[in-house]
Amino acid sequence: MLKNLVLVFNCGSSSVKFSILDPIHNKKYLFGIVERLYLNESCVTWHVHKKKKTVLIGNNVSHNQALKFIIKVIFTKYDDLISSIQYIGHRVVHGGNQLIKSVIINDTIIQKIQENSVFAPLHNPMNILGIQASIQYFPDLKKKNVAVLDTSFYHSLPDFSYLYAIPYKFYKKYHIRRYGAHGISHLYIAHKTSDLLNIKFNNLNIITCHLGGGSSITAIRNGLCIDTSMGLTPLEGLVMGTRSGDIDPSVVFFMYDILGKSMDEIQHILINKSGILGLTNGLTSDFRYIEEKYYSKFQAYRIMNLFCYRLSKYIGSYAASLEGKLDAIVFTGGIGENSALTRALVLSRLEFLGLKIDNNLNYQPNLNKSRFINKKNTIPLLVIPTNEEFIIAKETIQLFL
Repeated sequence: MLKNLVLVFNCGSSSVKFSILDPIHNKKYLFGIVERLYLNESCVTWHVHKKKKTVLIGNNVSHNQALKFIIKVIFTKYDDLISSIQYIGHRVVHGGNQLIKSVIINDTIIQKIQENSVFAPLHNPMNILGIQASIQYFPDLKKKNVAVLDTSFYHSLPDFSYLYAIPYKFYKKYHIRRYGAHGISHLYIAHKTSDLLNIKFNNLNIITCHLGGGSSITAIRNGLCIDTSMGLTPLEGLVMGTRSGDIDPSVVFFMYDILGKSMDEIQHILINKSGILGLTNGLTSDFRYIEEKYYSKFQAYRIMNLFCYRLSKYIGSYAASLEGKLDAIVFTGGIGENSALTRALVLSRLEFLGLKIDNNLNYQPNLNKSRFINKKNTIPLLVIPTNEEFIIAKETIQLFL
C-alpha cells in the first residue's frame, strides 16, 4: 500500500480538477480535469501511468455530474491507487475574515464556507459540492478532509492595499475589504520562480498573472503579497470568462434606476453574463474561440485587445508598487500558459519597463514545462504551469503529520 497519498479536488467556476499525489516525495500518480462545464461537449482528460485519456461526457455537464463521473467511473479503474488515499484536500476560494489558514473540515467549517459564498458565489458553493462528494463517496475519510484557502496568501496585504475608500465603519463592523483569490496558485508560482531564478523567497519581487476562466494578477514584494486584482469578491479586476472585472460602480445604479433591473438580476449579469460571454453577446465564454478568431472576426479582435490592454495596465501599475524592483513577470493558468498571442500583445505594451519578449521562445508549443520567453540579458519573463494541487496536498498532509 502506498503511503501519504492525498486526493485533491479543485472545483472551479467552469471546471473540476482532480489529482492523487504524494506531496512529501513530490510524486503525482493520477491527475485530470473536467472542462467546459455547462457548455456543449463537456469533456474529461486524465493522466495515469504516463498515459493520457480524454472522454466526452455530454453537454452542459454540472459539477455534481462531473464529480460523480470522476469517482464512480474513472476512480473505479484504479482500485489499488484509490484504496491508498489517506487524506482529501479541497481548494476553497473564500475564507472571509474568519478562515485565514488551512483547516480540517467539519460541519462548522462547512457552514463558514457557505456563509462566505456571498463573497464567492461562483466558487464556494462548488467547493462545498466537492467536499460533500468526498464525504459521500469516501465516508471512512470524513475526518481527513481539509480546506485550503485561496484567501490565506493575501493576509499580508498592507492596509493601504486592502482598504476601500468607503466609511471605515464598514470595514470595522462588516469586514468589507480586499481579500483576493487564486492565492494558492500565486503562492506556488512564487516559490517556483524563486527556485528558477535562484533568488531567496524572502527577497523575491515579481508580478504573477493567473489567467483563465477567472483571472487575477498579484504583486509580490520580498516574498509577501502587497497587491492583487480581485477584491472583496472574485468579481473585481481583470476581464474574465463570465465576470465583468472592473467597472464604474455607477453602472449598477444605472441598471437599477434606469433599466429597472433587480439587484439579483444585476448580480447575475455581472457574475454570470459578462466578461467574454457578454462581449460576444452570449456566444461563448471560451477564450480559445477569441484567440482562434482574432485575425478573422472583428468581435474577437476587439475582445482580445480589450483583455490584453486591461492586463497591461495592471502590470504597469504593479511594477510601480514594486518601486522598480522587478525580478520577473510570470504567466500561468489556462490562458497564461497556452496563449502566446495574449503574452505577445500584453508585453508589447510594456517595453518601456525593459520587458523584451523573444517571439521564437514565446510561440514554442506548450509542453507543460516552465520556460523563459524573454530576450537574453533582459528582465525574466516566464511561463510556469501552475500546480495548485501540490500546495493543497502539502497543506493538507501537514495538519496530520
